[in-house]
Amino acid sequence: MPDTVRIMCPNLQCKKLLAVPESARTKTVRCKACHTAIRVPEAPQGQSSDQAKAG
Repeated sequence: MPDTVRIMCPNLQCKKLLAVPESARTKTVRCKACHTAIRVPEAPQGQSSDQAKAG
């Protein structure tokens, strides 16, 4: 299973937890529940996916 990024829908009436692929970082995705457009944030600085796996 590829690495995923977990984000919460910003719609206050939805708040669904979404799991999107790492490749979606900096792109816009839509919540499947309420169709709100959500921009997936960049990876935190100083943290690569290799470091995240090691921790």
